[in-house]
Amino acid sequence: MTSASAPGPVPVPAPAPDEPAAEGLRVVVVGATGNVGTSVVQALADHPAVASVTGLARRVPNWQPPKTHWRSVSIEPGGQDLVPLFAGADAVVHLAWKFQPTHRPAETWETNVLGSVRVFDAVAAAGVPALVHASSVGAYSPGPRHRPVDESWPTHGWPQAAYCREKAYLERVLDAYEAVFPGIRVVRMRPAFLFKRESASEQRRIFAGRLLPGSLVRPGLIPLVPELEGLRFQALHTDDAAAAYREAVLRPVRGAFNLAAGPPLDGAALARIFAAKPVRLPTAAVRAGLSAAWRMRLVPASPDLFDAVLRLPLLDASRAHEELGWQPRRSSVEAFEEFLAGLRDGAGMPTAPLTPTGRPTPSGT
Repeated sequence: MTSASAPGPVPVPAPAPDEPAAEGLRVVVVGATGNVGTSVVQALADHPAVASVTGLARRVPNWQPPKTHWRSVSIEPGGQDLVPLFAGADAVVHLAWKFQPTHRPAETWETNVLGSVRVFDAVAAAGVPALVHASSVGAYSPGPRHRPVDESWPTHGWPQAAYCREKAYLERVLDAYEAVFPGIRVVRMRPAFLFKRESASEQRRIFAGRLLPGSLVRPGLIPLVPELEGLRFQALHTDDAAAAYREAVLRPVRGAFNLAAGPPLDGAALARIFAAKPVRLPTAAVRAGLSAAWRMRLVPASPDLFDAVLRLPLLDASRAHEELGWQPRRSSVEAFEEFLAGLRDGAGMPTAPLTPTGRPTPSGT
């Protein structure tokens, strides 16, 4: 979701219930204007089996893909009744997430957990047959660093990090939800780190803040890259993840799906991308510096999230390949390099979370 409401374009009205609807699926995307949301909306709108997409976000964007209607909505407790917005939908894709303020985890809990529960309850109350939820690699418990795990790996997260704690808690909520509502097809997408060119400005604001000038993130200008014990992660282009979300809407699948591209990225791989020298550094010293910067509010990403990244397992995406017919079109290196090019160019989109200029937004997905 985006940040607090602000004046924007007048929402495009959705078809009235008594108007004839176009033949095909009606899909509602909650949190439709961030990194993942924009790609999912575009992937759905481009598919001939989808008749309409209703995008929900705090602020209605200037961006207008085909077959898409917008609604300004808050999912937090006390927000609008979501049931009328979901009524008649064939699927709801839930992507809304607030990453900040990391210094006030009770505030992110209200949106991410309590808001998500409101979405789940509204799906059931509206009789929507399918719910596709954005879980994450961050929901997984610490795991091996040199072999991938499948969807059966425990999802207890890294409890110190609010992001992981919230993602893991929602996994437990959905366990109970599926037992109570067995007729609802619930899909949990668990992607690796997602990057695209247009998300660069948003992700710099969310995770790095003012200390990372985008124009300087280019090969040759960064002489050294830290090589840390445990730093080995997977990346995926957001558009490739969106293709998997689309297939989860279209196909009669349920359960969890890992999404990741190869190869895994580590200090040596990052050094090659930046044409820099990898330098072995003690993890404790790097964490201490990040912790001090976070306490002084120089960087928005918490040291607890840093701890989680060093413990996340690698993902085996075989189930998505087999049951969704899904293959990433870009490697992890290509996705990350596109993101870095976006950082250098100040790339973005005309949505509140992805805007490349102006006041930083505290949330996005």
